Amino acid sequence: MRPIADLRAACPGDDEERVRLFVEGLSRDTLTNRFFVGPGRPSASLIRAMVARDDRRDALLALHGDAVIGHAMSHLSDGARGVEIAVVVDDRWQGLGVGSRLVRTLLRRASVRGAVVVGMDVMTENRRVLSMVRRAWPSATIDTYGTSVEIKADLAFAEQGSVGSPLTM
Repeated sequence: MRPIADLRAACPGDDEERVRLFVEGLSRDTLTNRFFVGPGRPSASLIRAMVARDDRRDALLALHGDAVIGHAMSHLSDGARGVEIAVVVDDRWQGLGVGSRLVRTLLRRASVRGAVVVGMDVMTENRRVLSMVRRAWPSATIDTYGTSVEIKADLAFAEQGSVGSPLTM
């Protein structure tokens, strides 16, 4: 059975309009959970950052046809061999495994680049993601700071259960 979404690396320049439309279509709750701020027109610099890829940054898109339905990005830290990740899925596609596929693929790609620890910041109200973290990474450290939660996990453990190989770098 074919997955509901195709995953591929973001293409700086080519995907900016597609990603802008995706972000503009997100609900207030999803925008707040991902960007920690409510609605507003996304700036050109935000969209460029969301598709940027280089030796330390990676960005993936989940597409249904030509429409972006999910986005994931990572940033390798200096010297610490860690990677920070951020993921967002269109409201209509949440709960269908799109976010999990994006995370698994992003982590495999980060591992190839030398990352051994994964981190992410999550809003305390984002119960769906916090529940997923507790199931997928039971040994993760979870520290609460006001309205956000900082999560850290060993990448080797975080990747368990991953299938397939990373997308072509």
